[in-house]
Amino acid sequence: QVQLVESGGGLVQAGGSLRLSCTASGRTFSTYVMSWFRQAPGKEREFVAAISRSSSNTYYADSVKGRFTISRDNAKNTVTLQMNSLLPEDTAVYYCAAKTSLTGISIATLVVSWGQGTQVTVSS
Repeated sequence: QVQLVESGGGLVQAGGSLRLSCTASGRTFSTYVMSWFRQAPGKEREFVAAISRSSSNTYYADSVKGRFTISRDNAKNTVTLQMNSLLPEDTAVYYCAAKTSLTGISIATLVVSWGQGTQVTVSS
């Protein structure tokens, strides 16, 4: 199974930008649909964005559409989440996730592998 490690979280003011990266181990990265989820204190883990195996399709939660961009580089086993125009409500731990199918793209229970998470804090 693929192992995932996130980086790039931190503290930023509202309106600022952050770039999260996730590096995967193993030679099968290109076979996975890759996603980002987030979890704020006291809330359930929620879907943020996903990208298909060949990068031909991307999917976003309504709350981040137009502000966040997901991309991947299969040659480098990485998936990136560029986050612009950040809001205080974007504060959460962000998790990289691997799935085997686009079915149920926003459902956390269908994830087969999770990263350890990286904290993003947006101050007002």
